[in-house]
Amino acid sequence: MSDARTTLMETWFTPALVAAIVAARLLFSLYSAWRHAQRARSLNCQEAPLYPSRDPFGVATLLETLRADRDKFLPKLSQKRVDLISSQQNRYVSTFRVRQAGRENFFTVDPKNIQAMLATQFNDFFLGDMRRNAGAPVIRSGIFVSDGADWSHSRSLIRPQFTRTQINNLELEERHVQNALRAMPTQSNGWTSEVDIQTILFRLTLDSATEFLFGKSCNSQLTALEKDAGEMSDSFLNSFDRCAWYLAARLRFERLYWIVNNKEFRECTRVVHELVDGYVHAALQRAQQAEKPADPERGSHYVFVDALTATTQDPNQLRDECLNVLIAGCDTTASLLSWNILLLARHPDIFQRLRKEIIERFGTYSEPRDINFSSLKSCQYLQHFINETLRLHPVVPFNRRCANKDTTLPRGGGKDGNSPVYLQKGQPVLYSSYVLQRRKDIWGEDAEEFNPDRWYGRKAIWEHIPFSGGPRTCIGQQFAITNTSFVLVRLLQRFDSIEDVYPEREIRYGVTLTNCPADRVTVRMHQAEL
Repeated sequence: MSDARTTLMETWFTPALVAAIVAARLLFSLYSAWRHAQRARSLNCQEAPLYPSRDPFGVATLLETLRADRDKFLPKLSQKRVDLISSQQNRYVSTFRVRQAGRENFFTVDPKNIQAMLATQFNDFFLGDMRRNAGAPVIRSGIFVSDGADWSHSRSLIRPQFTRTQINNLELEERHVQNALRAMPTQSNGWTSEVDIQTILFRLTLDSATEFLFGKSCNSQLTALEKDAGEMSDSFLNSFDRCAWYLAARLRFERLYWIVNNKEFRECTRVVHELVDGYVHAALQRAQQAEKPADPERGSHYVFVDALTATTQDPNQLRDECLNVLIAGCDTTASLLSWNILLLARHPDIFQRLRKEIIERFGTYSEPRDINFSSLKSCQYLQHFINETLRLHPVVPFNRRCANKDTTLPRGGGKDGNSPVYLQKGQPVLYSSYVLQRRKDIWGEDAEEFNPDRWYGRKAIWEHIPFSGGPRTCIGQQFAITNTSFVLVRLLQRFDSIEDVYPEREIRYGVTLTNCPADRVTVRMHQAEL
């Protein structure tokens, strides 16, 4: 039987047949290239410049990216690449091609191109399979990894969580702020000791996010206080952070994402899943007991996980939907607050000005007044301060879209970069809010400087995209801004001075799925008269 199979294989796969198959594939590739070239010419497209690399497969580019990630300067690498290719082309290059890990990507910081992908040509682009494949070990489905009808369904499930009634429930946030303040005790001279406020802020947002989404907080802050802030108290936070790092690394490896998969990643995934599964199982038990979910429109507290059980009883799908929102609700707000505090510690004049406005508007720490969604939003300098932080240090410094059909981008081709560029179906396009929001031709020669006053009279749209834009604009934007504003108000009511313990240390970037200071924000603060 074996000899018969061998003879049959030899009969079919003759050298002539193999040569014919190779020739056919080559002819198809040539025809496909010719067809796309013709299509590009008919649309008046021209080629975008190619970022220089030492090898045709982009291995050197990948290694450069991994080194920048290791050294915590990944956003600066993107700025460096833009500067390098701009100097070579003798013009500012906002869109170019770059080869990495065997794949050619487009990179853009052009507001018109970003607007096209996120809004005006929204239906020409999607997240693509690579994000789903890379994220599958942690999140298989949900709003941040899905497209089309699945994405619309996830968004409809999440939307009731972010009604104004829900966002305005600041009594919930106050409880967790008070727990955070217990981790910042003052000494007899009124000053705190050296405080790792970044870890405290990450616990705060985790605690408030779990209560906001699941109806019950995981109380990581209280656990840390009881255990003297030992390692075990932050096991979930550490695992959560490492999972996010691994997912980001898998994306950087492009089609080779499967390489990034080791014992630590699997263990961190287990810890993260275990916590969320506990909330999911409790919600399923309540659903089986026919407990009716709250209705946010009637003012009752809406519990996201309970509402989800009305649409599905699949524990894995429930976990995925919950994890999507938890990542957005926890890491992004904590990262923003960490940047806020670091910048306040390094700009004492801005700290004093902001505190003065907060005291005048919202009263003192012991006698606060009128702190709500509307008053926080109307506190102009506070909002300008947050906007400027998001401009210089966006919590999502990179993102990508993928062409779901043969299409174009408005600009980037030709010698002057003003011609449209042609994208084949499946072509990835990366964009960086970090670089876009520091462009001197848009923001002025002082674009690298932290200056909240630049926002007076300015309305930025596609040149400022900290929460994305178009139909996929972050649905939790107002939640994040409101909670950030509230925490800042309460902190600046409590403390009248803040010092950076390491003022000369260069700022580095801890980029995973979000972006926070790579080095913990360590400060000393002085308690105000209460």
